[in-house]
Amino acid sequence: MSFRFTRRSALAATAGVAGSLAAPALHAQEGPIRVGEINSYATQAAFLLPYRNAWTMAQDEINAAGGINGRRLETIFRDDAGRPEDAVRHAGELVNNERVHLLAGTFLSHIGLAVADFANQNRRLFVASEPLTDAIVWARGNRFTFRLRASTYMQGAMLVEEAAKLPARRWAIVAPNFEYGQSATRWFKELLTRARPDVQFVAEQFPALGRIDAGATVQAIASANPEAIFNVTFGPDLTNFVRQGSTRGLFERRRVVSLLTGEPEYLDPLGDEAPENWIVTGYPWQDLNTPGHARFREAYRARFRDHPRLGSIVAYDTVTAIAAMLRRAGSTDTERMIEAMRGLRFPTAFGEQDIEFRAIDHQSTSGAYVGRTALRNGRGVMVDWRYADGRNYLPADEVVRQLRPQGA
Repeated sequence: MSFRFTRRSALAATAGVAGSLAAPALHAQEGPIRVGEINSYATQAAFLLPYRNAWTMAQDEINAAGGINGRRLETIFRDDAGRPEDAVRHAGELVNNERVHLLAGTFLSHIGLAVADFANQNRRLFVASEPLTDAIVWARGNRFTFRLRASTYMQGAMLVEEAAKLPARRWAIVAPNFEYGQSATRWFKELLTRARPDVQFVAEQFPALGRIDAGATVQAIASANPEAIFNVTFGPDLTNFVRQGSTRGLFERRRVVSLLTGEPEYLDPLGDEAPENWIVTGYPWQDLNTPGHARFREAYRARFRDHPRLGSIVAYDTVTAIAAMLRRAGSTDTERMIEAMRGLRFPTAFGEQDIEFRAIDHQSTSGAYVGRTALRNGRGVMVDWRYADGRNYLPADEVVRQLRPQGA
């Protein structure tokens, strides 16, 4: 079985955009180009401190090379403290007081959706870097919002491709009880059932984000006696789940398929407690030696005396995309920027092939790495990994038209 869906090219719809719209060139305008970046820095530091490091690195590289047609790129950062209402308040201040030209960022899915709604209501471009919910480009998609990272649907399809090969029929699920966890659960169940009609889901646990009662969660899953587990927890919740599950023997003779667990943000804190042989999506930074990634990795390590995380990739690629869009648009006019984003192609810090923002749904074709967890020198790593090209894990255009509001 395969999830390599076909799709129509979106490039033709945006060919020649920069030449067809009349507006002053960027170099003829004065002052810096300002980006308003909103994120949950205080509550999601493991991901977002490396993210901010790479954001500033990418911006400095662009400015050192002459900026965007001679104009410097500047970013004004705001911390939403993990609250949608704070994110929306910051968005208003950035647009109205700081006069930013576009908005970017967000980590948690419900916060990304809140900022996307603000962007739609206020007619401002929003480049969502990280929130994984599919609603941001489908059910609640709008013409002002574009999302960079591979979504829950995309990563779920990548994992289902491996999960369907397992002999397991009885599955349990554990996921955080907010938009991301609910979306990931929905798509994993739907796609796995489509691939393997014989599977059953015998237990589902939805702990509150950041407040998992890992002992009770593990006990509830074990009592259902599943043959395999789909895990969607991350951060401290993942650490607690792994420790309690290992202590209580939950993972013995059971396969685990786990979203995001191969990311160093979440593997590193586990140390020698990292689980082995879990099927995961993640980022094998140590062993990924494409020329583009090797350059990025060494530049990051030289500057910050630390290795990059997946957040570093996401931030670097977001800034790269924004810069490519601005050069293509030739203006900071919102309508010109939107047209430039549609079908935009740009390189990724992974060093794989260029990725693209699809015109039909504003989702990028960014991929992810799929592999297994293992212990190496007392720390968790990804092994037997492969790059799953995001182009192959998105539904066809006719499906997207049913999922996304007309005219969005």
